[in-house]
Parts: sequence; structure tokens; C-alpha cells
Amino acid sequence: MTQSILNTSASHEKPSLNSEIRLRDIIKTIPKECFQKNPRKAWLSALTSIIATSVGYAAIGYFPWFLLPFAWIFTGTALTGCFVIAHDCGHRSFAKKIWVNDLVGHIFFLPLIYPFHSWRVLHNLHHQHTNKLMVDTAWHLWLPEEYEQTPKLLRSFFSLFRGRLWWLSSILHWGRFHFNPSLVKPREQGKVSLSIAAVAIFAVIFFPTLFLFTGIWGVVKFWLMPWLVYHFWMSTFTLVHHTDITVPFRPKSSWNEVEAQLNGTIHCRYPRWIEFLCHDINVHIPHHLSVAIPSYNLRPAHKSLTQNWGAYLKVRHFSWAMLKEIVDQCHLYDRQNAYVSFQEYKEMYSDKL
Repeated sequence: MTQSILNTSASHEKPSLNSEIRLRDIIKTIPKECFQKNPRKAWLSALTSIIATSVGYAAIGYFPWFLLPFAWIFTGTALTGCFVIAHDCGHRSFAKKIWVNDLVGHIFFLPLIYPFHSWRVLHNLHHQHTNKLMVDTAWHLWLPEEYEQTPKLLRSFFSLFRGRLWWLSSILHWGRFHFNPSLVKPREQGKVSLSIAAVAIFAVIFFPTLFLFTGIWGVVKFWLMPWLVYHFWMSTFTLVHHTDITVPFRPKSSWNEVEAQLNGTIHCRYPRWIEFLCHDINVHIPHHLSVAIPSYNLRPAHKSLTQNWGAYLKVRHFSWAMLKEIVDQCHLYDRQNAYVSFQEYKEMYSDKL
């Protein structure tokens, strides 16, 4: 089936996608069992994150000071796994009953101070409009005209979060978008307000209690440092999932769902311990083809995609060199030239700056 709807060429370049291909054509090639919920695997994944996070906090409590960075890294990565469990709940791929998804999602988001429904609604918009210029909510592109209109002081500040401080970007996104019910449709605002209230109640009880028993250093040691590691991974994963010199963002008039979800989503291989703790969330292409695929089925789904659509998949290996390439080059998105760095833009349009 696959070969009949692909445009191939004799050159060494990857074949181009036939405009007749629809998302459903690709989804049909993924084995049906990849879409099936398995309660045992789902709850085992949740238990894995609970155990890993508990081990991490125990290490923070008992390790000598010079080993604390290792405990923070492990715990923050385990917390990212908690996020992935709630992520499945937000897509309703964790459990069959909606109330179970909502309950588990809220519980696993509480230590991260994330309002579940706020994230769920906005994240679903990302899936509906992946790589759609000025609509995709996951990683807002900075256009040259926005850059020029930004006051120089703010321009310098925000430029840091497009460069070497990329790892703090998800904190800005978290604070800006997830505590304002007016950003979602009226029918969702009640649920969003409920999630914000749940997080507020948790914070009012948790932080004073932690401070009372451990002091300010305890708050930093047990919560802030693992939370920053979690946001490092959130910022990094989100950035790498859809950012590459070769990944285009299209305006609504020319946006194509197959190009965005199959060819504009990146599969990045991380060290195995990270993949394990984060429940394979970076096996990301099948997740963008269908959010109904639970995280524990992403690998077999990706294997099927590799067999049928391998010529179109973008696969990268995580490395600091790869990350440096992205954060040094993918700064502004020019509609004609795609990504340009701040330095390149200044050289191209120095008369405007």
C-alpha cells in the first residue's frame, strides 16, 4: 500500500510526500494493538514513576552534599516521567474512564505545580495545529517583525531564552499560559479554574509544611532543584521535538497535516535510562500521528512507521553538539529563509535594527 502513494526519485534525496496522502493512510499502517489500552502496563508505568521519584527523594535526603547534583538529576528526570503519565491522562490514553484520567492526571501534576486541565486543553491545540505558523502553542516562533518591535532591553532578555538559557523556557511557558482561564474556550474554563484551584490548595499546604520541617534549604534541595531539572528536560524535549533547520512551519493557507505530523516531528534517541524514566515520550512521531497510542506502545508503533514510512522520518541522536546547533542557529523564523540566528539576521537586516 505504502509504495503506491509515494513519489520516489532516482536521486539520493529523500522522496517527497505525495499530496494525496492523508493522515489516515499512515495511521492505517500502524498495527491495531498499538492503539489498545493495557491497564497493567499503564499502572505499572505509573508505579515505576512513583518508585523512581521516591528513590530520588530518598537519595536527596541521605546523600552527602557532593552527590546531591546526581540525586537532583535523577529525581528531576523521574518527575518528568510523572509528567508523561499525566500526559497520557490528558490524551485519555491512560485509562478508559475519563474520571480516572482526570484524577490521575491531577495527582501526578501536583508536585510540578501544573494545572492539569490548563495544560490538557492547550496541549491538544498543539496537536491540532502542529508547526502551524503563529497558531502552534507548544513552541512559539519569534518572527523578525516581532523581534524588531520588541524594546531592546526585552529583546536582549528574551533572546537568552532562545539561546543558552533555552532550558528555562518551559518555566516562562508554564507561568504565562497555564494560570489564565480566559485563554481557553468558555466551555473549558470551569475545568481549568478547578485545576488551578487544586494546584493552589496543594501549594498552600505543601510549601509551608516543607519549609517548617526543612527550612529554606530544604525547599531548595527537595523541590526547587529537581523542579529545575524537570524543566530542563521539558524545555529540551519540546525544543527538539519540532526544531530543526529542515523542519518548516507553514501558515494556515499552506499547512499540511501529514507534513507537520510525519515529516515535521523529530524522533530523538536519548540515553536509555532517560528513555526508561520518561516512558519513551521522545519516540514522538507515532504520538503525533495519533494521541490514542499509549506511551508504552510508542516503540512498536515507531518500528512499524520505520518499516513503512522510514524515508520520511527525521531521526536524531541526543548530544550536546546537536543541542548547541539548535540553540545557536534556530532563533528567528523568517517566512522566506526559515530559521536564522540572531547574528545572521543582524547581518541581513542591519539597516532595520
